Amino acid sequence: METATRDDDLYTKDGTVDICGRRATRASTGLWKAAGFVLVNQALVSVTYYGIYNNLVRYLTNVLHQSNATAASNVNLWTGTSSITALIGGFISDSYLGRYWTTTLFLFVYLLGMILLTLSAALPSLKPPSCDTGVDCQPASPAQTGVFFFAVYLGGLASGAYQPCNSSLGADQFDEENPDELPKMTAYFNWFYQSMTVGALLASTLVLYTQENVSWSFGFGICTIAMGLAVVVFLIGTPLYRNHGPGGNPLVRVFQVLVATVRKMGLKNPNDASLLYEVADDKPSIKGSRKIQHTTNFQFLDKAAIILPSDLEEVNPWRLCTVSQVEEVKCIIRMLPILLSSIVYSIVYSQMATLFLEQGGTMDTHLGRYKIPPGSLSVFENLSILVCTPTYEWFLVPLLRRFTKHPKGLTDLQRIGTGLFVIMLSMVVAALVEIRRLGVARDHGQLDSPAAVLPMSVFWLVPQYFLVGASEVFTFIGLIEFFYDESPDGMRALGSSFQLTALACGNYSSSLVVTIVNGVTGRRGHTSWIADNLNRAHFDYFYWMLAVVTGIDLVFFMVCAYFYKYIKTVSFSNE
Repeated sequence: METATRDDDLYTKDGTVDICGRRATRASTGLWKAAGFVLVNQALVSVTYYGIYNNLVRYLTNVLHQSNATAASNVNLWTGTSSITALIGGFISDSYLGRYWTTTLFLFVYLLGMILLTLSAALPSLKPPSCDTGVDCQPASPAQTGVFFFAVYLGGLASGAYQPCNSSLGADQFDEENPDELPKMTAYFNWFYQSMTVGALLASTLVLYTQENVSWSFGFGICTIAMGLAVVVFLIGTPLYRNHGPGGNPLVRVFQVLVATVRKMGLKNPNDASLLYEVADDKPSIKGSRKIQHTTNFQFLDKAAIILPSDLEEVNPWRLCTVSQVEEVKCIIRMLPILLSSIVYSIVYSQMATLFLEQGGTMDTHLGRYKIPPGSLSVFENLSILVCTPTYEWFLVPLLRRFTKHPKGLTDLQRIGTGLFVIMLSMVVAALVEIRRLGVARDHGQLDSPAAVLPMSVFWLVPQYFLVGASEVFTFIGLIEFFYDESPDGMRALGSSFQLTALACGNYSSSLVVTIVNGVTGRRGHTSWIADNLNRAHFDYFYWMLAVVTGIDLVFFMVCAYFYKYIKTVSFSNE
């Protein structure tokens, strides 16, 4: 008994191991001393990612000479691809390499992509000749376009694949089964997003200023240096990391449950759930993963765990599955509606890197004697996050806790829903500001002068940027924590990729929406809502449409959240 107690004090109870595969000790691994390296690494990687993301639409229009609609679609496609590859990273991590080695692999791939991207911007042969705005410019050749997109997509692929593994690795540094460490995990997710924001803030200021006022190659060069430093920082923390090793292919386990369910579809579920199949109490059902308690929803899947006499002779995983394995599938099914409802949020969020930026390009960007690039307005989104995150954690949570009695103040789903409402407000504000911008263009006779700078300060766009940032504090951080908490141990990197998957689907959908709206509203000689001449376009109509769609999605989300059932796991027994 005393030995077991000492083990409780010495080792983690959530199944984590150190870099050598040994059970992780509490004293020498994990906690903030390890998570700190993950956070610094994330900040540096964010400098790289947002150094591309914030100004990509202007590189495509000003350097590669693409149209506004084409550039907006390409940015959405790139952002979507950079997010959808999170599924690849999560799958490799959970199935084969584990969080640490998957993160390391894609950090090096990311660095290679950034080196190629910097070269594509630096070498004259890899880009078309520069020209003045408003004149017919020579478009980039297929070879020039191909080199640029190969480099930027290589970095984007690595970015998406790296992200869920890195965020999950950081959360792994806190033992969920330890009451002293569990609250620190919630704080970690807030600081994780803060570290991303700090990196984005540097990208929105230093990198963007360099791209606009020095050269694109120097700007991308800063991103490459940041990426190199990110690799070094991450590797330094190696001896301190706690890590969940791979638990086997999660997709195979899912299909095993589905096949076993179909084979036993004609059987009746036992009244006593304890009669369903599960391995012995002192053994994990899935390597390195805690068992999951049985739930009463989706009971048809429980048929996969019904024990027949023939199953006892030799356990065939395609005929008999454990309760934990069945519950893994239930977890995925329960999370899918939340994933789907967050896609609309991502569609709205993607406007910040496209239409917001194009709006800013027509406005007065002077701040006193200084001229700021429109892309730097995202600094107000970053500042909003930096202000709202500690405000939420230090003031709102204690206040809300008094009323809700929930330790987090709001549940993850309540937090996500609040963000949906806030981003809906951002679209209302964006529409009102655009109405004013069009009025200024009309009053000054500049409707047919798309290259002219309107006598309206670009800082009119600050409120919509600020509201988008505030919504991220609720929705994005809530989604990151929700998908991590609600994913089984053996699928956590894959589950953590769902937030980026929603972002990817949102960006792909946004590209499709822009194309459809551009085509439908531009029929019969009419000027489309998203025309190249922004002074004749109607971004305001587009923003109103998004506000209405977000409101409908919020109602759908609230229904899904009301019926959601949270996962319950069983602690590891000491060996």
